[in-house]
Amino acid sequence: MALPGVELTEDRGKALWVYYEELRRWAPRVDLIGPGTAGEVVERHFAESLAALPWLPPEAARMADLGSGAGFPGLVLAAARPDLEVQLVEPRERRRAFLAAVARRLALRVQISDARVESGRPHDLPTELDLVTVRALKLPPAVWSGIAGRLRPGGRLLLWTGEDPPGLPPEVVSGRQLLLPGSTGRYVREYRLEGPR
Repeated sequence: MALPGVELTEDRGKALWVYYEELRRWAPRVDLIGPGTAGEVVERHFAESLAALPWLPPEAARMADLGSGAGFPGLVLAAARPDLEVQLVEPRERRRAFLAAVARRLALRVQISDARVESGRPHDLPTELDLVTVRALKLPPAVWSGIAGRLRPGGRLLLWTGEDPPGLPPEVVSGRQLLLPGSTGRYVREYRLEGPR
């Protein structure tokens, strides 16, 4: 699978192609993504997820992806960087089954959890995370504080958002942002925890 602006090894490109095939196979039975052509699915979901690849820690790291759904961005990043230890957080059982099937098929270092962090229980997340990713999930500021508390020093949040960034607690400060490929108003935004916890 070749994606504009993203460099992947041949084996990682093949892994993403297998993921895409599984997505197409499961889509009629499980509500994973909205309608779209193959090109739209690749651009909107795979390419947008991979846009953050250069911002990932350079070596093995612990990451949680909240509201994983069909695996965007968490499972895509795990497939592109198999050295990552990833926890996918998804409350819906059928979507968890899909995520588990793809992770097994690609032999990824992925755990899947049914934690519902939006209900104010970020304590269900692992501690000492290097990175938390969130795409298409709205959370109240109190939950963001709890999530930030699960990050190790220097840990980051990567959020896929629209024009207006989410309301985050004051201890979380804005970093870089990137306009997503083919978009006029969707971004990946990086946030860091400010000061000691």
